[in-house]
Amino acid sequence: MQGKVWKFGDNVDTDLIIAARYLNSSDPEHLAKYVMEDADPDFVKKMKRGDIIVAGENFGCGSSREHAPIALKAAGISAVVAPTFARIFYRNAFNMGLPIFELAEANEINEGDTIKIDMSSGEIINLTQDKAYKFNPIPEFMQSLVDAGGLIKFAKKELGAKA
Repeated sequence: MQGKVWKFGDNVDTDLIIAARYLNSSDPEHLAKYVMEDADPDFVKKMKRGDIIVAGENFGCGSSREHAPIALKAAGISAVVAPTFARIFYRNAFNMGLPIFELAEANEINEGDTIKIDMSSGEIINLTQDKAYKFNPIPEFMQSLVDAGGLIKFAKKELGAKA
C-alpha cells in the first residue's frame, strides 16, 4: 500500500476518530463522512482513498467502540502507523480489517510525505525523504484477518471451507 500521510499527535482517542454524536448509526458510509472531524473539520474533503494516517503514541485510546476502525476503513484510510496503539483499538482494527503498524520512528514521517508499506519485507519506505524503516511484524493470524477483510469475513470463509 502507498499513500499520502496525514499526521496526528499522541493520545488520539476514539472520540476524536469518530465523535459520539455520530454513533446513532453503525453504517460504515455514514461514519466515513465524519472521520477525524473534531481534529480537522475538512479532513474527509482533503484526504484521498488509500491515504495513510501517521500518529503519535497510544493511537485509539478511550472507549472500546469498533466504530473507530470501521469509520477509518470506510473513509478510505489504507493503514495507520504509530509507535503504539491502545490495546483494544489494536484488536478492533484487525477485527475490522484495518491494517495498523507499530513503528517507533513514526514521528520522523511528516504530513504530506508519501509512504509505501511493504508487508513482505516488513518495511515502511518514505518515498519523499528516501528513508526506510523496519516495523514490528504483524502476527500471521492478524495478517489473515486483514487479508480476509476482517474477523467476520475470515470466519465465514473458514466455515465455508469446512462446510
